[in-house]
Amino acid sequence: MWVFVVRRLAQAVLVMLTVALVSFALFQFVGDPVTHLLGQDATPQQREQLRRDLGLDRSVPAQFLGFVGNAVQGEFGLSLRQGRQVSALIAERMPATLELALVASVLALALGIPLGVYAALRRGHWDAQLLMAASLIGVSLPTFLIGIGLIGVFSVTLNWLPSFGRGEVVQLGVWSTGLLTADGWRHLLLPAVTLAVFQLTLIMRLVRAEMIEVLRTDYIRFARARGLTDRAVHFGHALKNTLVPVITITGLQLGSLIAFAIITETVFQWPGMGLLFIQAVQFADIPVMAAYLCLIALIFVVINLAVDLLYFAVDPRLRIERADDAG
Repeated sequence: MWVFVVRRLAQAVLVMLTVALVSFALFQFVGDPVTHLLGQDATPQQREQLRRDLGLDRSVPAQFLGFVGNAVQGEFGLSLRQGRQVSALIAERMPATLELALVASVLALALGIPLGVYAALRRGHWDAQLLMAASLIGVSLPTFLIGIGLIGVFSVTLNWLPSFGRGEVVQLGVWSTGLLTADGWRHLLLPAVTLAVFQLTLIMRLVRAEMIEVLRTDYIRFARARGLTDRAVHFGHALKNTLVPVITITGLQLGSLIAFAIITETVFQWPGMGLLFIQAVQFADIPVMAAYLCLIALIFVVINLAVDLLYFAVDPRLRIERADDAG
């Protein structure tokens, strides 16, 4: 177990160093940060002083080591557009993105798993076929089109829900949340549903396919032969084994929700990290772009490690295989 964890951590470090190298390369090939920060009218003395302050007078390998050292501490310098610490900007926007991704993932799991099980148990019936047709539409439609459609129906036509912003938030120390206010939930509902639609339909289709496959296995036939009820067979045996691959997909999709919430945040002007990244791309704000890339890579690495560890808890066969390999 510990050998597996150490191996995974070593791989995670290698991945993060690769992402850090790509992020550092952005500084080398996209514009001069001194010009962005001081403008064209700065004196040569001011430029030279800022270069020393930013460490740009050092060699490229020394700059990269300094970049990695600062990144480990969560420091990525100053935003070229706003002139503020990038770490402060990320800290301000992170609660909104995590809140949106969390609610979207809960919606996707809470609806996707039961609907997938229902579609598997009712396969061949008209209601299950209707569900599968609806899931195909949800997988096929682009996120921005779903968001615009929801805005058109619930904000413009019915005037039930707001179409932009985060609404009223509560400050809990350094963390801000809209989950504790009614206005925050009203603003959160449309973007969360928009972000959850693709994940929900994907999970539903995956659960259905895995459930049908599991129901055909020998141990399910043996469980039925023992006289177990359909409820015990479906939910006590089949569903548990169905959830093993679902854990992988769900974990990776949680990272995707955070990384690719960019489109949803742009459509609804949700003040999260995705919208900050889009604004950084528009203004070539390299420090913000580099920080976003490193943070998203870290989130994926942590989620992948957590998913691998969950496998050991859910599927005992993996523990046996690891023990045999060690022996």
